[in-house]
Amino acid sequence: LLSVVFLALLFRNPHFFQDVQYVRDKIQARRRVLKYKQTNYSILDRFLEAVKAQPHKPFILFNDETFTYQDADELSNKAARVFLHNGLVKEGDTVALFLRNEPMFLWLWLGLVKIGCNAAFLNYNIRSKSLFHCFSRSGAKTLVAAEELHNAVEEVLPSLLEQQVTVFILADRCRTGNMESFKDKMSQASSEPLSKDLRSHLTLQSPAAYIYTSGTTGLPKAAVVSHVKLWSLACSMSMAGVTSEDVLFISLPLYHTTGFLGFISVIERGNTLALRSKFSASQFWDDCRKYNVTVIMFIGEMMRYLCNTPKKPNDQSHKVRLAIGSGVRADVWRYFITRFGNVQIKEVYGATEGNFSLLNYTGKIGAVGRDTFLNKWVFPYAVIKFDTEKGTPLRDSSGLCIEAAKGEPGLLVSEISTRAPFAGYVRDLQQTEKKRLHDVFKKGDLYFNTGDLLCIDEDNFIYFKDRVGDTFRWKGENVATTEVADIITLLDCIKEANVYGVEVPGNEGRAGMATVTLSEAQRFDPADVFKHVVSFLPAYARPCFLRIQSSLDITSTFKHMKVKLVEEGFNPNQMTDPLYFLDEKNKNYVPLTVDIFNSVTSGKIRI
Repeated sequence: LLSVVFLALLFRNPHFFQDVQYVRDKIQARRRVLKYKQTNYSILDRFLEAVKAQPHKPFILFNDETFTYQDADELSNKAARVFLHNGLVKEGDTVALFLRNEPMFLWLWLGLVKIGCNAAFLNYNIRSKSLFHCFSRSGAKTLVAAEELHNAVEEVLPSLLEQQVTVFILADRCRTGNMESFKDKMSQASSEPLSKDLRSHLTLQSPAAYIYTSGTTGLPKAAVVSHVKLWSLACSMSMAGVTSEDVLFISLPLYHTTGFLGFISVIERGNTLALRSKFSASQFWDDCRKYNVTVIMFIGEMMRYLCNTPKKPNDQSHKVRLAIGSGVRADVWRYFITRFGNVQIKEVYGATEGNFSLLNYTGKIGAVGRDTFLNKWVFPYAVIKFDTEKGTPLRDSSGLCIEAAKGEPGLLVSEISTRAPFAGYVRDLQQTEKKRLHDVFKKGDLYFNTGDLLCIDEDNFIYFKDRVGDTFRWKGENVATTEVADIITLLDCIKEANVYGVEVPGNEGRAGMATVTLSEAQRFDPADVFKHVVSFLPAYARPCFLRIQSSLDITSTFKHMKVKLVEEGFNPNQMTDPLYFLDEKNKNYVPLTVDIFNSVTSGKIRI
């Protein structure tokens, strides 16, 4: 009888064993992290052990250079000594890093941890107001910037000097006063090991990095990534199937969680990292062949770009066996494995600042994970009903939240506890509190608000549906609509701006669109608007479409209404309002004609 019952249960859930194994792996990973926490064993300790065990093993492959574990240790020692010189950086300080993907990024971070410090990873696309805001939020008094980002730093230099910030440029010589060169000092520094006493104050609860996220509203916020969080991230990669023999390829920005996660995973596994300065769809597979890559890190947009490249006879001539990342659409997923061969795709769901993650361990195309009793019991979470118009969870007569039905999109929330903490944002208690959801299923409980709508189907697979609030995702980045609106309304001709994301066929995420009203007696100057957004916004945050209205609809609480505008999109056939398109080629916002609309939606014009 028990056998019959067991077979019946197995028939109803063919993924039973995988479900159990997944939760078992998560429990083991948690126990492992807890052990490290109790013994204060950090990722840096793991790196130093690897240096002793395999000093000559390739650690970083970059362009035509190979850096061994020993090389990385010695170079990071040199970087650390530059920071220590004349007491410039003291224990517990934060140093902001503003550079593209290059080995120096990694030497700087390792060097800072060796002397008990923390790094803030600045997005190298940001400029002006956003750049200064992100730097200031970190609390850093030292900035290290790449030579090619010199002009961006010079733009905010007066504000930095007001705060008595030391600015280093990664060059042998510095052409601007009030900035110091870093490379010449590093070349003269000793590569001898540093005393462990320099970091004796560190615990695994100490911050290891600040990684910026747009969260749900406003300017970017610095999420606290502790040393214990690094271990949790690293364990998730081993759960996805990464081994010590793999060569892992990162072309995503290291300031991004996905990119930095790859680096941390390489330390944890003791394997090799192939690093590229910037993602290139045309060179991607050549790089994979050059470095004998076996594991790639991705975001959905990247996979689409690869699928859109011209077909080649050697598309399946590579050693890549595993792809780990997030945001790949089901149709792209299918095409990718058909064209590029038997690559196992592991879709991961999680947030930089979040306390919960999911892994698609079954390989179900399009899903981000599975909803199981075991997982929910050990790692409490829920998908709850959400009012998209009001931007708040629906509650019953008792004031408690309501779980969404199967097939119904709802807000994903995860319980905040000592075992699943939420560290929040640096120097931003208001935004930290916005991510905390109180009285969810009982009075006094506390949950993390992911800001994401997910859906659980009848077979218990979980699918990502959309973001909520004032954020959308484009080009692999979170775009904060409030920040974009604030920048646009600095223009004299624009009175109000309502920014949101719209779906564009064949593209991941949502493209930016702004509906605006004009200031009284002002004429809309599209060339001036183009020049302004290019000057003050990174490429991914610039509105692709503009719509001009006489007035903007607002809610009873004076918030801009977005749902209707999102549904109406940017189709000139369905509205009479003036529409404009961001024309990068002609450096202007041009009238959005039916021909341009058709070209964008068909993919003839790529945005």
